Amino acid sequence: MVKFSKELEAQLIPEWKDAFVNYWALKKNVKKIKLLRESAVVNAARGDGGGVFSLLNPLRRVGLQIADKLFRKGEMDGDIIQVRGGDEENWYETDLETLFTEDDEVKEFFVRLDEQLNKVNQFYRTKEAEFLERGEILNKQLHILLDLKRVLHERHRKMYSSKSGCGTSPPGSMSPSLRGSEFTESATEADDTGGESPMVAVERVMGPVGRGKVKPGSKGGKANKAVGPGGMRIDIPATTPTRALSALTQSLWEDVVTTPKKDGSGEALNRKKVQCAEKMIRGAYVELYRGLGLLKTYSSLNLVAFTKILKKFDKVSSRQASATYLKAVKRSHFLSSDKIVKLADEVESIFTRHFASNDRKRAMKFLRPQSQKDSHMITFLVGLFTGCFLTLFTVYAFLAHLSGMYSSSTQSDYMETVYPVFSMFALISLHVFLYGCNVCAWRSTRINYTFIFEFSPTTALKYRDVFLICTSIMTLVIGGMVAHLILRTNGFSPQYVDAIPGVLLLIFTGLLICPLNIFYRSTRYYFLRVMRNIICSPFYKVVMVDFFMADQLTSQVPLLRHMEFTACYFLVGGFKTHHSQTCTNSKLYKELAYVISFMPYYWRAMQCARRWFDEGDLTHIANLGKYVSAMLAAGARLTFAMQPTPLWLALVVITSTVATIYQLYWDFVKDWGLLNPRSKNPWLRDDLILKRKSAYYAAIGINFVLRLAWVEAVMHINAGKVDHRVVDFLLASLEVIRRGHWNYYRLENEHLNNVGKFRAVKTVPLPFREMEEDD
Repeated sequence: MVKFSKELEAQLIPEWKDAFVNYWALKKNVKKIKLLRESAVVNAARGDGGGVFSLLNPLRRVGLQIADKLFRKGEMDGDIIQVRGGDEENWYETDLETLFTEDDEVKEFFVRLDEQLNKVNQFYRTKEAEFLERGEILNKQLHILLDLKRVLHERHRKMYSSKSGCGTSPPGSMSPSLRGSEFTESATEADDTGGESPMVAVERVMGPVGRGKVKPGSKGGKANKAVGPGGMRIDIPATTPTRALSALTQSLWEDVVTTPKKDGSGEALNRKKVQCAEKMIRGAYVELYRGLGLLKTYSSLNLVAFTKILKKFDKVSSRQASATYLKAVKRSHFLSSDKIVKLADEVESIFTRHFASNDRKRAMKFLRPQSQKDSHMITFLVGLFTGCFLTLFTVYAFLAHLSGMYSSSTQSDYMETVYPVFSMFALISLHVFLYGCNVCAWRSTRINYTFIFEFSPTTALKYRDVFLICTSIMTLVIGGMVAHLILRTNGFSPQYVDAIPGVLLLIFTGLLICPLNIFYRSTRYYFLRVMRNIICSPFYKVVMVDFFMADQLTSQVPLLRHMEFTACYFLVGGFKTHHSQTCTNSKLYKELAYVISFMPYYWRAMQCARRWFDEGDLTHIANLGKYVSAMLAAGARLTFAMQPTPLWLALVVITSTVATIYQLYWDFVKDWGLLNPRSKNPWLRDDLILKRKSAYYAAIGINFVLRLAWVEAVMHINAGKVDHRVVDFLLASLEVIRRGHWNYYRLENEHLNNVGKFRAVKTVPLPFREMEEDD
């Protein structure tokens, strides 16, 4: 059975961590009371014996304990704990004068208990008011949306009637998102107001919204605005490249070329804009409902925490104080208020009615997605593929040793052409395997990685799923390597044998983009979307999973270089000619090597720039500098490999040293939160998940050593008869291992301290915004 402290730690919302009951501090108070009670009983027993050991001492001790319990049982008949305050006073305080004891430790415990109860109540009130206000704003936005839909419907109907002479719209002429019961309701409301025109209806609903300039808001750039009837504007945030470019183009057109029309007439209010606004409002309702669920979880966890700690106190003190105090807890605002429950019911009703075509089951799939259940078949397949991989790897290692495939003096064409292709697959498999290890470690230490990454409960991969993906890929790759080696050593035509890596590449690429619902389609497409967001930086708004994945790419520069060679190898027909120099001696190939080496750092730097633009935090500019220094170091090392002169050697040492110091500082201090000289854990941080502090010191040492792998590029360590490409592959593997090792502590720090400053409940931008009147 899992201890409640572990369960509480696993379900804590990182951003709200300080607002939860400090269960661990209260436990320490109870433990202190227990130790003092035991010491008092032992001292009393020794005192009766005159300080001399006697066989009757244990009997005296038991007798004293029984007498103490009987005395306290008589004390418990009264209402011992009195809690002052309530919802109106918004403050709870135990009357210490009526306590059943004079012990300072007990009084201190109840003082701290009161502090925790008041803290929980105050936080709950704040969040409750925030969600209620957001719900009111969303309802107003929805009413505006419904009237805008009705405007489009009336406009479309009039256009059709003027052309055909009919008074009704043609069936099926409207898009699905513009159909539904909301039109009937809006039309009925219009009839009740005396048959006012759609334009008047919009003005009536919008009120002050709509004839002028947008109020200064967040630092997120201009939104893509659609001018509709009556001068109304729909703000579409520039969160995607298309919207960003559209907003920029429109801004230039309005500010430089033309003067915006004040009458607001035109056809900018179209169906596409309204559909986009509808999607934004729907997402805002989903996020609001998610926040309400988190607040319910917050309330229930705190109730259990109070219950558990009071029961522990009763057990230690042999008094029944929990019953009276729990009555006060249950009367407190965070448990007695039903506003959040009513708002959640209202959101369910609205979402079902307007966004799920009155299908509650469909609405609940959006609002309350269910997590996947574990499958024993996945565990079986992981074991099967692991066994196959180990067997094939043993066969491959044996055959490669017999043929001398990795010797520096033989089979140079294999190492120059086919080996880089297989190395690419091996590095991918290693990274996936380490991610599976990360997921397993996060889960075992109760780090809420699915919440931090904002993974959907219905599609989030468990560590068994990740291992299944990894072992299946590794088995297929090692099987291809064994087949290639056997066919090559038996004299088959190299023209056909060397096409095996290309076949593997086609299989993996086809599987990645396969539209069929097989082999984790949702995860594959989610990965592609994240990669799209990274490549298109800084046009997409950066979230935790985006910059975390971009950090992984900075450790896979050798993989990207292998991908460059693989593309060139198969495009120029290298598997037919076996001339690797066709690619490596090409000027374009060498120039692209710089671009590919810079890309991961450039993407990450652009993400830092976008976050600074959105949040205004200069820390992101400092982080951007880290990736710029890494780009300079990578460029210097690449040039030194082509031109090994003393000047470039000096530049490599200088730039790499600066970049390494920068990266180590950011790893330890910013990403891991360690090396804090004022921490209660020497040179670590105050909050640690792992019990053994030595693990953190070892992590610092391992990360430091693996960050210095670039030294090999300068010193060219002699590995004997082993081909230098094998050494390069081992160094690339060490960097991937370092990244997997870094991942655990990075997310641990995020879970404990929210260093990424992500929001537990996102503030979703809304399409209709208040405007100021023109002067």
